[in-house]
Amino acid sequence: MRLEDIIAAPFLSFSDLLRSQAAAHADAVALVDDTGRITWRELDALLDRVAAGLQRAGVAKDEVVAIAAGNSIASVAAFLGALRAGAVPAPLTSSAAPETILLMLADSGSRFLFVDGDVSGALAHLPFPEAVTRVALDEAAMGTPLAEWLPEARVVPEPRSVAPEDPFNIIYSSGTTGTPKGIVQSHKMRHEYAKRLYGNGIGESSVSIASTPLYSNTTLVALLPTLGAGGKVVLMKKFDAGRFLALSERERVTNAMLVPIQYRRIMEHPDFDRFDLSSYRAKTSTSAPFPAALKADVLKRWPGALVDGYGMTEGGANTTLLAHLYPDKLHTVGQVSPGHVIKIIDEDGNELPQGEAGEIVGRSPLMMSGYLGQPEKTREAEWRDAEGNVYIRHGDIGRFDEDGFLILLDRSKDLIISGGFNIYPTDLEAELLRQPAVRDAAVVGVPSDRWGETPLAVVVLADPSADPQAILADANSRLGKTQRIAAIEIVDELPRSAIGKVLKRQLRDEFAGAVPG
Repeated sequence: MRLEDIIAAPFLSFSDLLRSQAAAHADAVALVDDTGRITWRELDALLDRVAAGLQRAGVAKDEVVAIAAGNSIASVAAFLGALRAGAVPAPLTSSAAPETILLMLADSGSRFLFVDGDVSGALAHLPFPEAVTRVALDEAAMGTPLAEWLPEARVVPEPRSVAPEDPFNIIYSSGTTGTPKGIVQSHKMRHEYAKRLYGNGIGESSVSIASTPLYSNTTLVALLPTLGAGGKVVLMKKFDAGRFLALSERERVTNAMLVPIQYRRIMEHPDFDRFDLSSYRAKTSTSAPFPAALKADVLKRWPGALVDGYGMTEGGANTTLLAHLYPDKLHTVGQVSPGHVIKIIDEDGNELPQGEAGEIVGRSPLMMSGYLGQPEKTREAEWRDAEGNVYIRHGDIGRFDEDGFLILLDRSKDLIISGGFNIYPTDLEAELLRQPAVRDAAVVGVPSDRWGETPLAVVVLADPSADPQAILADANSRLGKTQRIAAIEIVDELPRSAIGKVLKRQLRDEFAGAVPG
């Protein structure tokens, strides 16, 4: 199917789209992983068999099917095969604690778990629910081997039509305590995501590399549209900067969706300049703050466009920074995407004028259907304007500059209130990162008898011989009196989630007593 037709269509079934691309590109490679590659013809047949297997087991339309595995042809086939069966794939956060994975599995209500050896090994010491069937995606996993579980070849599943508002998939939020919330995303939402990328250069000749986990919306935003266009996806089970560069050169990768910490590791790789990256058309970043200096380095040394996207898995609204076109706006996350609306509100829910800082709320065609089985949590995530329009609370603090570019100041929960003054940690982190001796930095609020809480810097050194107190003094010399950092701690690495977000709650807990009095 031509991209013009996909973009023009108000809605298309993704499974139908994949079948049409398989017919058009039968002998072309669709997926590449650490063990091999699969053509479009072979992928289409495998999806039929997965779908037929689920239907044979009685999986109904819109029933949830869970997957807990690293990136592989088999795990992507489980995801897409569940869609073809009319089910709702739920890729669980495979890097979470084993107990949390089982909590997510229970929350999803799935009767199936497609699992690989890594996750299976992590779960081995826990009682596994007897009602859930495990399908092993590799030889190391516990459960019925995929090859034995699949129906015979050339089987065709029963067609199941989908409506735009039907659930497409469930993504679990990256909560660090309790059970993460299941974010339900619709078929219409996925179609709108794909249309945006098709309008920005993804097409049948695209080769995208997926180096973040399948359970991350970051991955799906790039993987699904590439396949929908008839392109090729290269899957990395575990990110490694050197292997990423080698795969990019070997597979002639054109597009990558990465998180900022991956960009940092790639750009710092000692052999970066030896690899041929001339095939790249565009790189995209999302999910975490992308330092301006790092953006500038990528623009200077890595061919192709650079796009920094800001948004939420829950939807809300997105902004886009075309960094290659606006090199003077690298400190921002860009302009509001077409068809999206962002407002800035105060603590009482009142809209703030242009230029003032406050909480970001947004609405767009990309909004979630809600949190699975948690209507009260869904309502808590919403804000309504005077006309009753629903917006999603982003949980971030920001402001628009005079040109309409959004500047992120911080997560609202990370805001430090010291002596009655609001302190935005990103401002302090920017001053620390200006110093060549600092490789990475995070600032958190810790308890203070005098101020209520006070800023603490947690720093990774680029130069092990550097004097931490000199670093602290240099940063404080450029900060305002109410912003000054009280103390500095040196660590080997900052704790991060699988998609690169600094786990500031963990830092606050670890260094709660670092500043006496």
